[in-house]
Amino acid sequence: MILLEPHNVIIQQTLADKIAKPSSLDVQFVDFDGVRFHLSTPEKKTVLLLSMNIRCWDELVKYGALDILQREYGPFLVGQAEADYNISLMIDLEQVPAEQEARDAFVMSVALFKRNAVAAPFELGFRTQKELAETDKKSELMEIHYRDEEAIYVQASHDRVTVIFSTIFQDETDRIFGKVFLQEFVDARRQPSIQNAPQVLYSSRDPPLEIRHLPNLRNTDDIGYVTFVLFPRHFANPAVASTTISHIQLFRDYLHYHIKCSKAYMHSRMRHRVSEFQKVLNRAKMEAATAERKTVSGRTMVSR
Repeated sequence: MILLEPHNVIIQQTLADKIAKPSSLDVQFVDFDGVRFHLSTPEKKTVLLLSMNIRCWDELVKYGALDILQREYGPFLVGQAEADYNISLMIDLEQVPAEQEARDAFVMSVALFKRNAVAAPFELGFRTQKELAETDKKSELMEIHYRDEEAIYVQASHDRVTVIFSTIFQDETDRIFGKVFLQEFVDARRQPSIQNAPQVLYSSRDPPLEIRHLPNLRNTDDIGYVTFVLFPRHFANPAVASTTISHIQLFRDYLHYHIKCSKAYMHSRMRHRVSEFQKVLNRAKMEAATAERKTVSGRTMVSR
């Protein structure tokens, strides 16, 4: 099974290279979910400017994204972000830690720029659940519209945090593959070794009860809803909570990535099978048809 990494590999590799050998830079690239980045050296070779544009930025700010980014990056945050971007970091390469281990940790933290921003609603949900532990109330439903017509919904209650993904399948084949994958998630949890995994529920077309009251929800065959039920053991301490957030953020990308990989694998197998059949046909010897004819005198003539 292939797992997607929560950090951005381009940021990680580029930053590590520029720390080792500073040089001028101007790179634009796109991460999962259409998140745009711009990595440049606007002033001098030893000062990098990393900017990010994310579709749901206003919603993330509402749920505390700026506080998390201030906690993670502190003085690197730029007061006024670069034009056409939501948030920027100014990194002075001369101030990077000299020790290799500390330097690698710093590079990885910068590569987690998007992950840390999107973590805001999940961290808020985990804190709210602890506050509601002695009650029977539910928190306000948090909505993160991170893609066109797709969203993540997070809601905390006294004993759990519910995370719902809405995802659109572009064609009928993707819907079939998606149902197979999601059924495997449900069945795999029955194994004794992973009984502590979050509960996974899947519904096609009809939204779950937690979000059914929301307006403008799509009610078509091409949309599916995946619900994760996170219990306190899934965010019992900061390390476990961080891992949970990193994995659950990438669920939608993980699902569609494996759907595409499965389709590509099946196509390659079909092409291989056709190629083998063609080899068999090429080796086959066609028997020439023979016909017997008789003349008026009774002689037999064989034509080939």
